Amino acid sequence: MYTASAGSALPTTIIGSLPRPGWYTENLGRRDFREAMVERSYREQYLDAVSTFLRDQEVAGLDIVTDGDCRFDADVAGHNWFSYAPLRMAGFSGARAYSAQGGKAGIPHKPGHILHDVLETRIMPDLVGPVGRGNLQYSAIWKAAQRLTTRPVKFGTITPELIAMAVRDFHYRDLRKAIMAISDALNEELNELADAGCKVIQMEEPQIHLLAAKGLVDEVLNPGFMVEVFNNTVRGLRGKTEIWCHTCWGNPAAQRLFAAQPSYEPALEALDRVDADVITFETCSSGGMDLEAIGKRIRDKKICIGVVDHHTLQVETPEQVAGLIRKALQFIAPERLILGSDCGMGREGMSRRHAFYKMVAIVQGTNLVRRELKLPEARCLAADERFSMV
Repeated sequence: MYTASAGSALPTTIIGSLPRPGWYTENLGRRDFREAMVERSYREQYLDAVSTFLRDQEVAGLDIVTDGDCRFDADVAGHNWFSYAPLRMAGFSGARAYSAQGGKAGIPHKPGHILHDVLETRIMPDLVGPVGRGNLQYSAIWKAAQRLTTRPVKFGTITPELIAMAVRDFHYRDLRKAIMAISDALNEELNELADAGCKVIQMEEPQIHLLAAKGLVDEVLNPGFMVEVFNNTVRGLRGKTEIWCHTCWGNPAAQRLFAAQPSYEPALEALDRVDADVITFETCSSGGMDLEAIGKRIRDKKICIGVVDHHTLQVETPEQVAGLIRKALQFIAPERLILGSDCGMGREGMSRRHAFYKMVAIVQGTNLVRRELKLPEARCLAADERFSMV
């Protein structure tokens, strides 16, 4: 159900995370969100930070906004994106460091490489009992942001397989069963979120494209099963809200995980079967190499392409953004195209200034194409010459 992007010509957004303000020093830790919001200093900093994230997006002119992933703590490479859910869901307990034997999520690197730091700081609880939704409190987190803006706030969540692959399973002792149990619990949480009025829910990093690119076909870690997991997790949601499937090629500390970016082509048949309204693709960092294949294979969904790169501090020009949009329009109809960032720009990725001007570039570049197509343009206050102080 297109509850956020309907009726909007070439709408703009970002994937999710934004760099935390330097004054946002409070961390949630292991507390429940609503418990932490009772504390004056946390509540004040959290709401001020969310307000800042939303206002920056509004000033840039984005149509669909996010809360900047404000709930996640300031930690190395944004690890809390992995740990937030299992630290609060029922069935998980304790904490242990990453090891190649204890989980399948993560790419090992030797000391001396920045990604070794990422693995050294990956502390996850163990799966010790039946999984339940616990105290994720997604609805409360979304409401805290949505009441600060009239634009739709997109809410993102990690997918079940990434949680299951990153923990030691002492209960189910079966990766498939663990993934499906987490999927069922997340489905309950997400249905409550949709019932609360959230207009866009984004499922982040289903492993479909990564497994297809690697050519993996074992019993569990294969694209077909990952489609089944995705569709089970969003069961019952598409009649209530707009569902996005976010794909990218990794973003720990803004690092590339592959020497050469893989192609989406092996995954497109499977991705076309996910129960989603919108699929996002990382296309700026590859120069749009898969746009033709994406346009031909993804037929009944909207497509969100990244037009700014989250790996680099170089801010794209509006002309560069417009050029990539024009290339996409050769294969994707404008009514099916959404423009965004390749991935999140927070979690040790870049400064607030870089992220802000990348958002401005998304809107300015999109406006160039809207003008060519005689479509309504978005107001970009950041680019309004009347307010220049020089």
